[in-house]
Amino acid sequence: YNTVSAMAGSSSAIRITGMPRRIPAILLPMNYRHAFHAGNHADVLKHIILLALLDALKKKDTPFFVLDTHAGRGRYLLAAPESRKTGEADAGILRLMGEARMPEVLERYLRAVEANNPVGALIAYPGSPLLVAQSLREQDRLAACELQPEEAVALKELFAHDPRVAVHARDGYTAMKAMLPPKLGTTKFARGLVLIDPPYEVQENEYPQIISTVRDALERWPQAMFAIWYPIKLRRSLQPFFRKVAALPAKSVLLAELIDYVRQGFVLSGDESLDDETSGRRLLQHLIVPHPLTPYSRNYFYPQAGSRLFTYAADWLPALNP
Repeated sequence: YNTVSAMAGSSSAIRITGMPRRIPAILLPMNYRHAFHAGNHADVLKHIILLALLDALKKKDTPFFVLDTHAGRGRYLLAAPESRKTGEADAGILRLMGEARMPEVLERYLRAVEANNPVGALIAYPGSPLLVAQSLREQDRLAACELQPEEAVALKELFAHDPRVAVHARDGYTAMKAMLPPKLGTTKFARGLVLIDPPYEVQENEYPQIISTVRDALERWPQAMFAIWYPIKLRRSLQPFFRKVAALPAKSVLLAELIDYVRQGFVLSGDESLDDETSGRRLLQHLIVPHPLTPYSRNYFYPQAGSRLFTYAADWLPALNP
């Protein structure tokens, strides 16, 4: 996977100003097994967002329900042949573990990963259902669906002793129709999260299924958040999907993509003839504004020509001219 999108439901999306890069229209099936990709850069972004959504749900005491439609096996050994064959975790979780200081949202993610490993070692990478289970309170519930028999068996073994988690060896899309809105005995769950992370074996067939199922789920459980993860192999092929997402009956949409992969899909207007390296560098320069680490820096109040720094805090101006 090259990117992740998180939808919290709507008819608007955060978009990057730019022009789609021209790429030959070739789409290939993705014979997908997550063991080859566990802990890669996309998992990092996906699980940072997942944990942030769960933390938001936990701000209220009332219980919430999580449905993971394509859960996988729940835990992946980073020394397994599949992981070592691709080495994708090296540029994902393993690279991040070597960083000294990071924002709290990243530190929170790393603590969740470390909780599944011995102190000072990184042996296993937790999949989405395991990260969700770690975040559940006593009153919360998780339903994890997995259609592949071998993966479903491993998932059931992982949660065999956790009464908050129910594992279903079934198709995740049909589970959305059957389980939403969620109810357990007399308990109705007004709030919750649906994770949709299919294998995209045939990408052009997956997107219509997602749109149809999410539209139906939003009508029956409008209070829920829906997180959809999708691969970017050819950005132009995603435009019909984005347009249909924008038409869903939701209140808001958050689109999150790794910036290193944004430059592969877009160029600034007027840069179409530049080589990939140059146009990519210019795009990032356009998107990113470096800020000085000095509190109340004069650069905000007296910016030099061409600077994009500014401040609305005019009341602090006298402090610069004592």
